[in-house]
Amino acid sequence: MKVAPTSTGLIAAAVSFISFGTSGAFVKPLLEAGWSPAAAVTARALTAGLVLLPFVLVSLRGRWDSLLQARWPVVGMGVVGVAITQVLYFAAIQRIPVATALLIEFLAPLLLVGFTWAVSRRTPAPVVLVGSVLAVGGLVLVIGPGAIQAVDPIGLAAAFGAAIGCAVYFVIAARPNNGLPPVALAGTGLLLAAPVLGIVGATGLLPFTATFGDVPLLGTTTAWWVPLLVVAVVGTALAYASGITASGILGSRLASFVALLEVVSASLFAWLLLGEELTPLQLAGGVLILGGIASVRAERPVVEPAVVPGIIASRH
Repeated sequence: MKVAPTSTGLIAAAVSFISFGTSGAFVKPLLEAGWSPAAAVTARALTAGLVLLPFVLVSLRGRWDSLLQARWPVVGMGVVGVAITQVLYFAAIQRIPVATALLIEFLAPLLLVGFTWAVSRRTPAPVVLVGSVLAVGGLVLVIGPGAIQAVDPIGLAAAFGAAIGCAVYFVIAARPNNGLPPVALAGTGLLLAAPVLGIVGATGLLPFTATFGDVPLLGTTTAWWVPLLVVAVVGTALAYASGITASGILGSRLASFVALLEVVSASLFAWLLLGEELTPLQLAGGVLILGGIASVRAERPVVEPAVVPGIIASRH
């Protein structure tokens, strides 16, 4: 039985947001053991890039020219879509609550709607506007209504910058990129992001510390590299590769709305693996996000405007 391209894209998107959703449960033990967020995400990106490297080589089959032709999307994905987005997010949470930073960063789908509106000068379809309202309302419920409480302008600006980076991630992922396979874009982007993040850590712009003893994990004690490997393979390598695949099929707008379910997935994994509370309000928020995705998907397909690479995501 032949599977429709949209269905394939939605399956890939589901794999992505579920994979990203596992990150928090496996990164948390590292953070509690003394790892700084910047050090954890650097190790995560480097390990994930190395995990994907054999798949990158196989997918290219010696066609190094395609990698050269797609050098700007690779640079955009690695430097902006991953590294700068991460740096801005962690800079934001040093000044404003995590929930507030997440809420602002996940406004990326609205930025894409607004950008398309501005470039095309056509008002978005009513279903897109309704979907945007439903999705943002659901996001507020999942993260928590109390998230809207920050007043630090630098923190807010950094979070908004992370939202732009997240939007750029979806835009780059949705473009053909000179035929570069999604896994190659994901792998090379992560390998490029790791040294950029390492340089930022070396400058002291963000705290950069790591410990290498045993850490608590799911009610037991294990070596520090176990949760790092899980989050690198599942929550990063698989998540980015499937997310880029989904964006290429669904387009940046729909893929970004589906990705909002990452916050729902993260809440479910935190409940299942860490015993954190899962409230009826969060479940209701998940339903609203689903409604928003259904509304956006109901829009008739349109050709997305070209995006200049110079204006060229989260994951954390």
